[in-house]
Amino acid sequence: MRLLIMSDTHLPRRAKQLPVPLLAELPHADVVFHAGDWVDTATLDLLESRSRRLIAVHGNNDGPELRARLPEVARAELDGLRFGVVHDTGPARGREARCAARFPDLDVLVFGHSHIPWDTTAPTGLRLLNPGSPTDRRRQPHRTYLTATLADGALTDVTLHRLPQR
Repeated sequence: MRLLIMSDTHLPRRAKQLPVPLLAELPHADVVFHAGDWVDTATLDLLESRSRRLIAVHGNNDGPELRARLPEVARAELDGLRFGVVHDTGPARGREARCAARFPDLDVLVFGHSHIPWDTTAPTGLRLLNPGSPTDRRRQPHRTYLTATLADGALTDVTLHRLPQR
């Protein structure tokens, strides 16, 4: 199973559309995750129409229409792994312990908000993944997103994709 993981698209504030390389990944993804801060409903509509399965949440920059359509926390079991998605996990310091305590029933937590790519594992085994942002790198060297493979209950080939400078 191929996973496509993104967050903090902030359209149309930070870019006019999703980057072409990211859009090219959609037909290959069995599941698309979006960890919030869409800003516009058009991007949600696009991903809903072009994704086989979308697991998504709203973020702090998302208005009432997006909040009405998306939860604050989403959960799904895929191939025996328990996934969760949330926008903000708080400061980097203490993140693993804080998330492991808040989400003891998960194997993988996808989050966003910081625009900083993150891939760590808490002592409890909870894997934390932040794809960064494909449209707004802020102080990061690149705009980014993640892909991964899920097979036989194992998450493998977690790859951070760096998008070319605009």
